[in-house]
Amino acid sequence: MSKLPAKAKCVVIGAGIVGNGMVYHLAKLGWKDIVQIDKGPLPNPGGSTGHASNFIFPVDHSKEMTAITAESMRQYKEFGTFTETGGIEVARSEERMQELARRITSAKSWGIEGGRILTPAEVKELVPYIDESIILGGYYQPTVGVVDSLRTGTIMREKAQEMGAAQSFANVEVQDIKVENGVVKAVVTDQGTIEAEYVVIATGCWSPKLAAMAGAHIPLTPAVHQMKDIGPVPFFKDTKGDIEWPIVRDMDVFMYERQHGTGLEIGSYAHRPILYTPDDIPSNATAALSPTEFAFTQADFDIQDEHAYELMPSIVGDESVREKYACNGILSYTPDGMPILGETPEVKNLWSVAAVWIKEGPGTAKSVAEWMVLGDSHIDLHASNIARFHEHHKEEKHIKSRVAESFNKTYGIVHPLEQYESNRKVRLSPYYEREAALGAVFYETAGWERPFWYESNKDLVAKFGDKVMPRAAEWESRWWSPIINAEHLQMRETAGIVDLTAFAYFDITGPSALAVVQKAALRQMDVAIGRVVYTPVLGPNGGFKSDLTIMRLDTDHFRVVTGGAHGMADKKWFADLLPADGSAKIKDITSDYTTLGVWGPNARKIVQEVTSEDMSHESFKFSTCREIEIKGVKVLASRISYVGDLGWEFYVPMADGPALWDALWEAGKNHGLIPVGIGVYGTTGRLEKCYRAYGPELETEYTVVEAGMQSPKLKEADFIGKEAHVKHRAEKPVAMLCTLFVDDHTSSTGVKRYMMGNEPILTLDKKPITDAHGRRSYVTSAGSAPSLGKHILMSYLPTELAVAGNKFIVEYLGEHYPCSVAEVGPTSVFDPSNERILA
Repeated sequence: MSKLPAKAKCVVIGAGIVGNGMVYHLAKLGWKDIVQIDKGPLPNPGGSTGHASNFIFPVDHSKEMTAITAESMRQYKEFGTFTETGGIEVARSEERMQELARRITSAKSWGIEGGRILTPAEVKELVPYIDESIILGGYYQPTVGVVDSLRTGTIMREKAQEMGAAQSFANVEVQDIKVENGVVKAVVTDQGTIEAEYVVIATGCWSPKLAAMAGAHIPLTPAVHQMKDIGPVPFFKDTKGDIEWPIVRDMDVFMYERQHGTGLEIGSYAHRPILYTPDDIPSNATAALSPTEFAFTQADFDIQDEHAYELMPSIVGDESVREKYACNGILSYTPDGMPILGETPEVKNLWSVAAVWIKEGPGTAKSVAEWMVLGDSHIDLHASNIARFHEHHKEEKHIKSRVAESFNKTYGIVHPLEQYESNRKVRLSPYYEREAALGAVFYETAGWERPFWYESNKDLVAKFGDKVMPRAAEWESRWWSPIINAEHLQMRETAGIVDLTAFAYFDITGPSALAVVQKAALRQMDVAIGRVVYTPVLGPNGGFKSDLTIMRLDTDHFRVVTGGAHGMADKKWFADLLPADGSAKIKDITSDYTTLGVWGPNARKIVQEVTSEDMSHESFKFSTCREIEIKGVKVLASRISYVGDLGWEFYVPMADGPALWDALWEAGKNHGLIPVGIGVYGTTGRLEKCYRAYGPELETEYTVVEAGMQSPKLKEADFIGKEAHVKHRAEKPVAMLCTLFVDDHTSSTGVKRYMMGNEPILTLDKKPITDAHGRRSYVTSAGSAPSLGKHILMSYLPTELAVAGNKFIVEYLGEHYPCSVAEVGPTSVFDPSNERILA
């Protein structure tokens, strides 16, 4: 056996589909001197790659996951390890049939072709051994297939070796990962130490243990997925290959059944959550089967046996068909269900590629390799970014409770706004008790409990009547209330107070602070003290990495304010730009400060009553900030607006929050002030002003020009993505972000339906719309515009189609609704001249 080298550019730990993919794609991108190690034997080192069922259904409601899966499928086909079988998700309930229609729309939005809804008889034609009497129908996707992940990984590993870029070593145990001054330096193994510039952790369920060696966190937990193989099955006796019949997912009972040669494999996500820790996983030497194949617990599968019998009685009920193999297979689960990708926030050059399943392996590896080598990936990975986690997300209590809650939702119907119930009230704003007394309905963001609406405002629904745009259908009424739209309308009449504690805040200070923020921000940051700058933050390719607000508080002091959900990723982005000489520093003050917003035509009257400062338009200009005093409390006031009305954001230390609330609340009694939830702030108010949001509208795939956010003049100072942005400014945009109105909401049943986002925009003859870059037009954001009595959709349309007044179709849950372009670009459909904001 070859001796481990003493040095390497990059050490990849792990030789499953992900680790092998990383070695291959780093080599393809030109990296040499890569060393791959795994504690198990090759080609099957004992991870989940070796026991996974290996089938791929290409459609997910997440654009990010669908894109990664599509890229993985492309690679599996390229390597000749993909067998297309087709697959059917069957429904036992009407609710599931609606969900299948929703999956069809997601497929159209993300460009997955060929899917269709089947009758029970049509399902029976494709899968003769199903009892069609217990189902209502199914969703057939012809591009579903089975892969050979072990063979694919072997090919990838061998190709990297053939390029002269990599060496691979089996049966090597990692004992430590050395870090100096926050940078990874070496991997210590039982066969020697390898100094390395980069280390990649691609070890699945062992990843947290390895990260901990370096003082980093990869917050996942090993969890059991049960499966068994029965056979031989008489119906499959003439089978010549691994699989010849479509794979079936019995979605309502969280199960799947697939032919496996002459046998039938039955898998389940319906059993109780069975969670472990990495230390519970045995070594290769002591494992009965492989380290990630635990002993099968039949009691957890008894009900699943019954469900399998109901669907396929001719096979499962055949007494001659015996159990051949069964195991509790270990998979990696994360607290939010997404992979954990990217450079760890705690340690430079230590990269995580964890919680990646077979269907995502090659695509994820390619994307992370691009990120490492090029500074950005072709697929936007913001929802998988390891830097998304706040500190409480990394705690075992949070990880275990969230995974226990979400495990049985693996095949579940998960509403876009659905809230977790576990591990709540982790972070409470200083206004929480006051808000609870007002009947706040709390949703969670980054651990914070945020009021989405207030039951104390329910009488406003009667006041505004049909203007609240009531919803009759259950799906879009779930996790929503007409009170949201009533609050919106009242705020437009008088004023509303909004709890914005869930912001993330960090200060950049020091002699090089200006250089740091200039490098990160598209907009000019060399501005007067007291200026507030809303700016995109770009990646090297000129796509969006974030959008946020930066306040210049002093010559060498800038405060960044951003959304809580993406706040820690933004913090890492800025921290990575800090100079090595220590001339600029970053301080996270998220837990130290709280924010209240007051907006509406009466906002100035309310604020002026509680401060001696001149709050007039002439004295306190829009996009400026300064310190004022409110009833003895020192407050940083920033005059900006995300809801389209006059007002301010007020920043104070947490301890001063209650006094600030009470002062504003008392003054507001004479001016119609009401509490307003995030349903207005994040949706209705935003959409009426056509404000873009990071994630839905702003992502790596679209440019600043396409989003309609380019400034008339470009700053001279350099910034990340400038070269690409200059190129984009010189080109005609391929697509433009548009605001559309739904022209008729009436469904086939006569009930009005309201889109929620991610639905495909179609031509009038109901064909998908694809731009010159191959991107589909879909609804990026959707919601009520109560001031206009309209339902707004935002969508990127090919430039030639992005014309005000143009007519289209939006598909929602299998039905089609007419819509039309109201505005192209950033001009708002409500108060386009901003008279209300600048009053």
